[in-house]
Amino acid sequence: MRILLTNDDGVGAAQLVPLIKWCKKLGDITVVVPKYEQSGKSQSIELHQSIEAKEVELEPGIKVWAVDSSPADCVRFAKIMLGKEFDLVISGVNRGLNVGVDVMYSGTASAILEAGVLGFPGIALSIAPAGYENCIEKLDEVLEIFKKHDLMNKHSLYNVNLPNEEPKGYRFTRSGGPHFTVDFRPEGNDMYFPFGDYIYQNQHNLDIDGDAVEDGYISISPMTLQRVDMGVLEELKKDI
Repeated sequence: MRILLTNDDGVGAAQLVPLIKWCKKLGDITVVVPKYEQSGKSQSIELHQSIEAKEVELEPGIKVWAVDSSPADCVRFAKIMLGKEFDLVISGVNRGLNVGVDVMYSGTASAILEAGVLGFPGIALSIAPAGYENCIEKLDEVLEIFKKHDLMNKHSLYNVNLPNEEPKGYRFTRSGGPHFTVDFRPEGNDMYFPFGDYIYQNQHNLDIDGDAVEDGYISISPMTLQRVDMGVLEELKKDI
């Protein structure tokens, strides 16, 4: 299996090397990650300036490409510049959950959406910061879930969120609501600092991604590139 590994936490992400070592048992690994952290960059790409891309050695025998741009551009670089094809794109493991409406902003999740645009299947992996140090040990269970349900043959793009503790099990989920408020704090000299407070209220509905993962389950959500409400579209077409 040919695997592309990327993330939005950058080449300095603490769990990047452990994830590379874990992925090597799955097949041939290419690693293309941002040079710097790109959290919240969504599916942005660079259009107006040159992009630095440099191969660096993280450990003896572990070389990666560090691209000074977004996760989506990392995926594009791997296909277009390196000229490679992939059987799977893995994005993560992100240090922070990507659930609810936050998924729209996620560089981690958007990397696999870009993979979908380019014709590759993908899996985004995330965990809350408190569980980040031990995230790799949960991936064997994720792999077994995907094999058990033959998920990659049923759909091509998945957003996976891991609980901090030992998983109670897993749930197939949909996106829930927002986790943070949004505000800007004036700092003077025409400068404003974006910030938010945690507002999420767990309703313990295991069909919702945020509730499932907060209640200790692995949350697995199928993602789509489609931004059109097909039900509404079909209704509108009846009026023509």
